[in-house]
Amino acid sequence: MGRVTFHDPETSPRRAARAEAERRATAAITLPETRMDADEAPSRRDLRSRTSAPGIPRLAAIPLLVRRRIAVAALALVVVASGAVAIGAAVASGQTPTAEPQAAAAIAGPPAVPAEGLPVPVIAEAPAPKSPCDDPAFTSALASGDDGATIAAIGGGEAFRSAVASGIAPCVSLADATRQWVVVNKQRPYDPANYRPNDLVMPNGVRALEDSALRQRAADALSKLVQAAEDAGAGEIGYLSAFRSYETQQKTYAARVSVGGVAEADKESARAGFSEHQSGLAVDIVPCSRSCGTLDDVGGSTQGAWVRDHAWEYGFITRYVDGRIDVTGYEPEPWHLRYIGPELAKAYHDGGYTTLEEFFGLPAAPTY
Repeated sequence: MGRVTFHDPETSPRRAARAEAERRATAAITLPETRMDADEAPSRRDLRSRTSAPGIPRLAAIPLLVRRRIAVAALALVVVASGAVAIGAAVASGQTPTAEPQAAAAIAGPPAVPAEGLPVPVIAEAPAPKSPCDDPAFTSALASGDDGATIAAIGGGEAFRSAVASGIAPCVSLADATRQWVVVNKQRPYDPANYRPNDLVMPNGVRALEDSALRQRAADALSKLVQAAEDAGAGEIGYLSAFRSYETQQKTYAARVSVGGVAEADKESARAGFSEHQSGLAVDIVPCSRSCGTLDDVGGSTQGAWVRDHAWEYGFITRYVDGRIDVTGYEPEPWHLRYIGPELAKAYHDGGYTTLEEFFGLPAAPTY
């Protein structure tokens, strides 16, 4: 391995030459007399800083960040000066300098508020739903007394229900006992109180335990229902009671009161003038075989089960169901069928309704 020679930087020829140049430059500068201690000799850094012009710092001595900021400030001054010269030239030639729309808007600020104040936005109201009572076809069918045609003229059972429940069909009265949509309850009596329908007939092919009739449309529908139940193998359906006059209802209600008192009677029987039976659209059915059972036998019979599932197909609903005494005021009566017509019965079934009050948007009527 060769021998490595280390050079002392203080004794290198280049270092020695630079030191000699510095010495000569220092000797040529006349320095103010400064009192120093004998052992406080000036350093080469001190000597270099003293060669600069008085009051002006050397550029190398200024930090880099400061030098950059000075350069940016100088460039900005040049740009501002150039812009001023351009604007002055434009004014001298009679031209008006333009600015960008955003800059002009920023200088001008927001528009002034007019003396009459700011405009108030107008929100257009949604048009009111069209009333079927404004439709000549509907009102003509309604006036004819044909309930089926009236419901068809508005678009079906659900459309009729919705119009009545929403209040946009004021020409339809739920208090008109001659219509199949009449609602009678403890808050809605007949007017007149002794109303009696004029088209009562006995249903064909149905076993009747009393001489009790129904209105023509309800009687025809009951005949079809009874035949369909028998054809389906559910068994024979008879009925105990249908239409009751005002006078008959007085006797029926009084008999219930004599047995259990007024409070109990009001849960099971209607007062005269408030009974659905008086409309000629209600019937109490019973299951029959060789003989007929009682009203209490309906709920557990095959006939009762079939009626719960299919009565709506023939225009009937079970008027008083379990758990709705808070609305109707009556204990459940699975035997009490009410005719409202096939169109409305379908809407009632499809909508999952359990009371006519809710179906037509009426308040509950649990008490008189």
